[in-house]
Amino acid sequence: MQQWIKAPARPIGQSLVTVAIALLVTLLSCQVPATPQADQEIKRLLDFVEHSSCRFVRNGTEYTGPQARAHLEQKLHYLESQNRVKTAEDFIDLAATRSSISGRAYEVRCPGGVEPANSWLNKALQRQRKSR
Repeated sequence: MQQWIKAPARPIGQSLVTVAIALLVTLLSCQVPATPQADQEIKRLLDFVEHSSCRFVRNGTEYTGPQARAHLEQKLHYLESQNRVKTAEDFIDLAATRSSISGRAYEVRCPGGVEPANSWLNKALQRQRKSR
């Protein structure tokens, strides 16, 4: 005949902490997609990149606007699958600032000079928001 060994009872405070941690982990893992406004802002930024006469510099190689857009969209889709993009600023910071592989900052070469891609895109985002 089997005997069941009863585990010692946990103090009530310890049980509440366990429940609170489990609830917090559940809430943090819930996916909260970007807002429709953020989706529109990101789309406009991608359009801006695609139609710009500037060259996008990634890991020392220059790319056209359409090539840069395709690359940034690929990174965006990955980040969205990880639920990491909630705002246009998230998109810029996580997808359009530096290479995920080399860590090198992206740049943009325009007729007026070279600047960091994140600065260029943040300026474009601010212009978009002012014009709306």
